[in-house]
Amino acid sequence: MKIDFYKYQGAGNDFVMVDNFSGKYDDLSIQQIVHLCNRRFGIGADGLIKINKIESADFEVDYYNADGSKSFCGNGARCSVRFVNETILKRDQYTFLALDGLHAAQVAGESIHLEMKDVNSVKKIDGQTFELQTGSPHYILFSKDIATQNMVEVGKEVRYNELYKEQGINVNLVEELGNNQLSIRTYERGVEDETLSCGTGITAAAIAYAHANEKIGQQLIQIKAMGGDLSVKLSTENGSQYHAIELIGPAEFVFKGEVNV
Repeated sequence: MKIDFYKYQGAGNDFVMVDNFSGKYDDLSIQQIVHLCNRRFGIGADGLIKINKIESADFEVDYYNADGSKSFCGNGARCSVRFVNETILKRDQYTFLALDGLHAAQVAGESIHLEMKDVNSVKKIDGQTFELQTGSPHYILFSKDIATQNMVEVGKEVRYNELYKEQGINVNLVEELGNNQLSIRTYERGVEDETLSCGTGITAAAIAYAHANEKIGQQLIQIKAMGGDLSVKLSTENGSQYHAIELIGPAEFVFKGEVNV
């Protein structure tokens, strides 16, 4: 099968994108997806995204991790919006269906504003550690000097422990830089390695930070990932339930090509 593909990246999180509006790639197998995402034998990416045509929204984001597993991906969703805007359907605003349901998004210059799902609970494990769901499950550990830590070692220790090894969890080290300013490193399940950024992880870190610091009202939290800077808008009235959540950051075309699988 010949595949026409596009490569996009959002703060270093990179994706193989295919236009599947015609259904041409419906039969793309998990084995083929894993091969395409392989950085030595394929194109190389953190994940592959098929953009499908559906009746209930402008498009569907059909996302696969590099190991072929499925999840919701915040940066993948933002890159999907940019891809559709540049190649399929030119608009400023979109609605799309993803694994966790319907989302809205806006194109604003170099940034894509992605509406995330409400978060109604944050599990506090201890004063520095939190667990929450932002479309994908995340373990947030607040720490110091995260740039010097072995992220893969830390990530594997949590991701493969008895509690999480069956379903998996994304593991994030987060450091406070200042008021509403954070840095983050993420080990992603499905990639099974550190990635340069993770949209759902950045969202989870912002919410955990707001929760830990009892932030009330609307907040804008700036977050530095390994691959670039993103920000999260959120609002809370009670410090435990979060709504009006937006993930904001760049999404860029890298190159396009064709490949036989």
